[in-house]
Amino acid sequence: MSPRPATVPRLLLPQVSKGDTLAVLAYPVTATTVVLGALASRDWRPMHHDKDFALHRNGTRDIFLNTPNQAAWFERYVTDWTGPHGRLGRVTFRMKGSVFPGDTMELRGTVEDVSVDELGCGWAELSVVLSVGGEEKTTGAVRVAVPVDEGDNPWRRRGEQWRP
Repeated sequence: MSPRPATVPRLLLPQVSKGDTLAVLAYPVTATTVVLGALASRDWRPMHHDKDFALHRNGTRDIFLNTPNQAAWFERYVTDWTGPHGRLGRVTFRMKGSVFPGDTMELRGTVEDVSVDELGCGWAELSVVLSVGGEEKTTGAVRVAVPVDEGDNPWRRRGEQWRP
């Protein structure tokens, strides 16, 4: 007999309130973190994998996280919070500085609004920040669909039932 699978926490909209803060995600960035993110997004620009190029041609201290890699970290951060039924509707962000190997990036989030639209879809609006050593490197906003009750799953919404 195989062991029973672990249950994944499931966030429901009634558990979310304006002003809630998400747990901090701290992650030590390595050269591998930077390069694998660039590879995964097919970003072959040398400033994301060639330290010599980054130093001497770009004038930066090292290779650095690319835009899709940072977007992926925000997505992971939010969906770790919501659980498997959270569905991203929109992610926008503004990069203010670079994230390098040797940095420990910290992701933080705050619930700015909670609502249910006319179709019955539950939404949490979040402000998110990626910082290094207390300095904001990237700030953003996320709109994520969260189940309104146990029977709801935003991933089942299609066509006119999904308006992110």
